[in-house]
Amino acid sequence: MPDIQAFRGIRYDLGHVGNLSRVVAPPYDVIDNHLQNQLYELHEANVVRLILNREETGDDEQNNRYERARRLLRTWQREGILFTEADPAIYVYHQVFQIDQVEHVRRGFMCRVGLERFGEGNIYPHEETHPKAKVDRLKLWQACRANLSQIFGLYPDPENRSQELLEQVIVGTIPLEATDHLNVIHRIWPVTDVETITQVIATMGTKPIFIADGHHRYETACTYRDLLAAEHNGDLPAQHPANGVLMMCVSTSDPGMIVLPTHRLFRGLPPISSAELINKLGNCFDARVEGTGLADTARVWALLDRNQVQDRLAFYTAKDGKWVVANIAEPGIDKLAQVARDHSPQWQSLGVSILHRLVIDTLLDLNNLPTPKYVHTINEVVDGLKSGDIVGRDATGQTGGGSPFELAALVMPATLEDIRTTSANHERMPAKSTYFYPKLLSGLVINSLE
Repeated sequence: MPDIQAFRGIRYDLGHVGNLSRVVAPPYDVIDNHLQNQLYELHEANVVRLILNREETGDDEQNNRYERARRLLRTWQREGILFTEADPAIYVYHQVFQIDQVEHVRRGFMCRVGLERFGEGNIYPHEETHPKAKVDRLKLWQACRANLSQIFGLYPDPENRSQELLEQVIVGTIPLEATDHLNVIHRIWPVTDVETITQVIATMGTKPIFIADGHHRYETACTYRDLLAAEHNGDLPAQHPANGVLMMCVSTSDPGMIVLPTHRLFRGLPPISSAELINKLGNCFDARVEGTGLADTARVWALLDRNQVQDRLAFYTAKDGKWVVANIAEPGIDKLAQVARDHSPQWQSLGVSILHRLVIDTLLDLNNLPTPKYVHTINEVVDGLKSGDIVGRDATGQTGGGSPFELAALVMPATLEDIRTTSANHERMPAKSTYFYPKLLSGLVINSLE
């Protein structure tokens, strides 16, 4: 069962930094060069200098961005910019945000969670990972010896009992508050009451946890622990903090728990027209042209979003500027079952699985395409197709090139139930199957691994 623990977090001293909004940052893997520069200029102690320090001319094995992050962390602690909580705490964390002008509040709590290798306990992944991102995070953790940002974990709790225990304690108390670059408001409350912490640990004891975001960092945490254990002749003390990882836990029943889509912009394939695409989809799909030009993007997305079904996709063919809506047909279901026989019917039913395994890999035979650009809003789809690129950093830290996109795909997000079922089957969804908005802020609290 997951081991939930309070811990003595490392936090910014507002007496030194003034406004918490000036020193926090989104996760490293969504920070592009422009945002990195903005965060650098926002405050000399912004956490971006730890989670994504700039590369500099002349960097080598001794002097590099990981070593600079280590020195800064130690300096900020020594100078009192960062302080360590006096007592172990669980940190209530609220995010206030808007979608389509409707306000939502997502509630959770940050704690230290005991590590379990995937497949060996009650903590489950739902997406694939990439080695390069894990190597990068491991170098940072080895240098800083700290979790600088949270894993995002989901747990089933129909009555939200664990969260409500914490909510009762913070009623009437003033939170620490920060507003990010997307105008999302983030509020945290350290809870040190031993009785409440004990009750939360008890209610969480038998619940599984599904990793929503931070798969690379979770696997890195396990690797870091194992390497540290090897240095101790394989015997890492049970209470050593490296046996756990900083995690934000959110109930799947929380009203603010929303999953947004991740659409794809593809480059590196031969130009294809709508007629050519429909021909290649063949009898595997009922496909038809449903729009012309980028002005129809929102209307086409509404056709998918209205029914909330996974088996309907939409494609934009840049060659002729058409939108094709495609519903998988029985021959397509049979074909996917054949080419994805290593996966369960639940996995095969996902929109992202249909897109990548059936359409891209099989029917279009495009197994070696460059990684697509992942975007989340219809405006980003339109802007990307107009400009030919969206300058951004992917999960490996790389930025996009500049070649045009020949094909766009709109796809429904996997649901929370899809995540639970797929994870419980010990399967992983294709990369970027989900997008949990808003992102968790780095810099609210740090978990020492020493």
